[in-house]
Amino acid sequence: MANFINAEMDAVPNQFIKTFDNGVSLYLKREDLLHPEVSGNKFRKLKYNIAEAKKQKKQAILTFGGAFSNHIAATAAAGKIAKLKTIGIIRGEELGINLPKTLKFNPTLNFANSCGMELKFISREDYKLKENPGFIQDLRAGSGDFYLLPEGGANALAIKGCGEILTPADKNFDYICTSVGTGGTVAGIINSSVNHQQVLGFSALKGEFLASEVKKNVNKENWKIITNYHFGGYAKVNAELIHFINHFKAEYDILLDPVYTGKLIFGIFAMIKNGAFPTNSQILAVHTGGLQGIPGMNRRLKNKNLPLIDV
Repeated sequence: MANFINAEMDAVPNQFIKTFDNGVSLYLKREDLLHPEVSGNKFRKLKYNIAEAKKQKKQAILTFGGAFSNHIAATAAAGKIAKLKTIGIIRGEELGINLPKTLKFNPTLNFANSCGMELKFISREDYKLKENPGFIQDLRAGSGDFYLLPEGGANALAIKGCGEILTPADKNFDYICTSVGTGGTVAGIINSSVNHQQVLGFSALKGEFLASEVKKNVNKENWKIITNYHFGGYAKVNAELIHFINHFKAEYDILLDPVYTGKLIFGIFAMIKNGAFPTNSQILAVHTGGLQGIPGMNRRLKNKNLPLIDV
C-alpha cells in the first residue's frame, strides 16, 4: 500500500479453527494479515495517530519501547510509508554503546533502523520518566517539535482505531477474546462490541492492575481480564508454551507470537478444556500480529537451551 492510513481496507478473514467436543467453536480474526510490516493492532493504533500527526503538520513522531518492541518496529515502518521521521527512545543505554553490534544481533532494532528511525538509548531509570512533562520537554529541546506517541501506542486515537477491529459480521459471536498489554486494544474492542457479547482480555503481564487501566477507557461492563496465562510475566515463556505454538502452527498453518497471541490461544484452549465456556458457544479470538519479534525471541530461547519457535 502506498499510504496505509488512507487505504480502504477489506475486512480481514475470520478463520475457523475447530469445534471442540462440547460444541464450542473457535474462530481467529486474522489481523496479522492487515499489512506486511504494520500488522495487527499496531496498524489499528497507528492509523489515526499518523493522520493526526499529518494534520498537525508534524515532521516527526517520537515514541518509546524496549529492544524487541512490536510498537517500535511498526512505528518505524509506518513513518517510512507516511514520509514522517521517526524517533525511538529505547530502554537500555548499554544497547547504544556498540550500535553496529546491537543491530547485528537484534532484528527488531535493525528493522527499525533500516526504516530510517533514529534510535536513542536511555537508562532504565530515565525510561521510567517517559510520562514526565519535564522529561518530555527535554526530549523536545533535543529532537524538535515531534508528535508524541506513548509506549505501546495506546491513547484515545489508538482506542478509536482498535474499535474498528470488530465488524457487523462479528455480532453473532458470544465471546470476543484478545491479548492485553497496555489495554488500548481491548478497550477499543469493548466499546465496539454488542451487548450480548462477553469480551475477555488475556493479560500478557503479571499482576492485576490492567482492569483498572481498561476501565478508564470503556463505557460498558461486558468484559473481564483473564490473568492466569501470562507464563510469569511480559515476554516470559517456557517450553510448554513453545510446544503449543509449534503444534498450533503444524495443525492450522498459523504462526502465533509468544508474547501475546500464543498466550491468548493457549489460555482459550485451556479454558475450553476446563468447561469455562457454555456448550455451543461461538468464540472469536483476535490475532494481533507481533510476528516480527519471533527471530529475537528465538535467539533468547537458544541461549536458554529452550525449544525454538518454528517459522
